[in-house]
Amino acid sequence: MSPGSLGALALAMLLAAPASAHEGHAPPPVPPAPGPRFEAPAPGSYALPPIARVQEHALLGPDGERVPLLGLAPAEVAFVSFVYLHCADACPAATAMLQRLDQALAERPALARRVRLVTVSFDPARDTPEAMGALALRLGPRTRWRFLTAASPGEMRPVLEDFGQDAAVLPGAGPGGADVLRHVLKVFLVDAEGRVRNVYSTGFLDLRLLLNDALTLTGPEAAGSEASAPSR
Repeated sequence: MSPGSLGALALAMLLAAPASAHEGHAPPPVPPAPGPRFEAPAPGSYALPPIARVQEHALLGPDGERVPLLGLAPAEVAFVSFVYLHCADACPAATAMLQRLDQALAERPALARRVRLVTVSFDPARDTPEAMGALALRLGPRTRWRFLTAASPGEMRPVLEDFGQDAAVLPGAGPGGADVLRHVLKVFLVDAEGRVRNVYSTGFLDLRLLLNDALTLTGPEAAGSEASAPSR
């Protein structure tokens, strides 16, 4: 089974699970990751020069209130993933990776204080604040993980353009004639100044790399007693 298929199956299981994370039950298990494809360099042994810059954007949280997409303090970073909940291909893989990252950060409090995870839906017509809130309940975040959407597709468009995230509508191309959003999987690493420091797609969506990149940007204080991220 391919990594994309693993991700799709994983998120399907997560979405089917009862929303019980806040009812005294454990969140669904983190799905297994595909095997490593490369050796991740040690944190701090390399540089991540800025490759683009994005603006701050106010979007809707699960309660319908507007919150900053990033909302970072100095020396903090964010991993930003754009998805839509009816996706059966790339989006589940990205969400499964952020769930693994959330769990790994929970075991590294010093680093977790410097990192925010952000899942943004680029299908606001279907992915309402309530729907994003239901996803959050099912995933049971242990660290700072925001689930955001927009009031309309028109409000989301400048956000996607700012990040360089493609999302083309294919009317009626999905099961039962549902619309499909064609896009490339991207997870963005952004610092507190809005500088994009890395963009991960399918081949580089590796937990060790994401952790080591975060450690490289946040410095030795965020590492605590750890010299590097463990293997997956």
